[in-house]
Amino acid sequence: MQPVVRTTSLFIDGSWTAAADGRRRTVTNPWDASDLATVPEASGAEVERAVRAARAAFDAGAWAHAPAARRAAVLTATADALQEHREELARLETLDTGKTLAESRYDVDDSTAVLRYYAALVTTEAGRTVDTGRADAVSRVVHEPVGVCALITPWNYPLLQITWKLAPALAAGNTVVAKPSEVTPLTTIRLFELLQRPLEEAGAPAGTINLLLGGGAVGAALAEHPGVDLVSFTGGLTTGRSVMRAAAETVKKVALELGGKNPNIVFADADLDTAVDYALTAAFLHSGQVCSAGSRLLLQRGQHERFVAELARRADRIRLGDGLAKGTECGPLVSAEHRAKVERHLVGALAEGAELRAGGARPGEPELQAGFFLRPTVLAGCHPGMAVVREEVFGPVLTVELFDEEDEAVALANDTPYGLAGAVWTKDTARAERVAQRLRLGTVWINDYHPYVPQAEWGGFKQSGTGRELGPSGLREYQETKHIWRTLDPAPQYWFAD
Repeated sequence: MQPVVRTTSLFIDGSWTAAADGRRRTVTNPWDASDLATVPEASGAEVERAVRAARAAFDAGAWAHAPAARRAAVLTATADALQEHREELARLETLDTGKTLAESRYDVDDSTAVLRYYAALVTTEAGRTVDTGRADAVSRVVHEPVGVCALITPWNYPLLQITWKLAPALAAGNTVVAKPSEVTPLTTIRLFELLQRPLEEAGAPAGTINLLLGGGAVGAALAEHPGVDLVSFTGGLTTGRSVMRAAAETVKKVALELGGKNPNIVFADADLDTAVDYALTAAFLHSGQVCSAGSRLLLQRGQHERFVAELARRADRIRLGDGLAKGTECGPLVSAEHRAKVERHLVGALAEGAELRAGGARPGEPELQAGFFLRPTVLAGCHPGMAVVREEVFGPVLTVELFDEEDEAVALANDTPYGLAGAVWTKDTARAERVAQRLRLGTVWINDYHPYVPQAEWGGFKQSGTGRELGPSGLREYQETKHIWRTLDPAPQYWFAD
């Protein structure tokens, strides 16, 4: 049974609507290239309507100044709804992105946890009192919502990424205009359907949340719109730079998460079987279409030949298939265009001298021919000068580089314009802590890869972006800080002579 998606999938000023010019876009299932749904595509007119509605809702103050407990209740009710519809949402996410059903269930649960975290956090927000050194004055620092927030999300984790932005934005009292990727919009549409009722019951104005669908032109219009106070974007570096330039014209707040080229450092004393197992997960989860994927494997000379041989053997055994099917370990890439881009990276890597140890081609099984599949690929003999090592491939491609000493490992890991995440594997606790401290990365795992919790900040150094999501800092991104001074018993100062 295919998912049912409303034909009026734009949500503006409290109502579901179609695009005024009638434009629509087809959403494709990457497993077999079949059509999942057609959805309306917003034009400039819808962007104007949505921003205007969000602006009016914010300026009215009913949501911005609502008690924190009321805003928290909306997030909690939405979290409950996600769990009530968990299987439906997970299936929809798998159909839309191609990832396995197990991964999609994790995404629903993680999205639920994020909503509940910010529901709890915002009720503890009390600001702080400042010691003025005077008995006749009270000084307070408080946090207030930014205003109208444009939330632009990527195609790889559509449900999770919108909740990372939407939960703190609403918790802080902002109004929002969301634009999911045009490639995978379906779970975002469903989330807005589930969110609509709790907001209405809380008395939020009609324009508190708005949903626009469409391509890059819609996101660009939001980034440059003078009625938008903040733009939060997750996606590629090139688009992120464009968002920052567009936002600069009106000096709006910007939060960017722009991916990475993430090192997974394995010292020779690490347990081989465990490190190999995690290296596979780091690189090939969701077919490598993960901003924090451990796509650069840095191996210490010693057991590196055994390591690469075992890594390649296991990579070749990964079972590709329909994400909804039992036994599938890895799904397709998101689109034919994206697969072609990854394949161009492979051609370039081999031309530069990389050694193909596993994968590197489309699968031969007849049942996989219609989908956008590519075998998990291991490339040995790599060095930092290669494009495949420096550029974000965003596919099932793992490069292997070698190092001798700790300093060399750190230098290699930091030799990248990105700085999102990475890991270090060793039994030497002191070395692990030293290396973790020296890595220019927003997240460092020691003897692990990929776990995160809503309570801990997420974001990158260098060109991996600006600002942070999750944790208390994730809430601060959507708040302005205000200082309020009150003199208790004012009297003339006579600074100037009477």
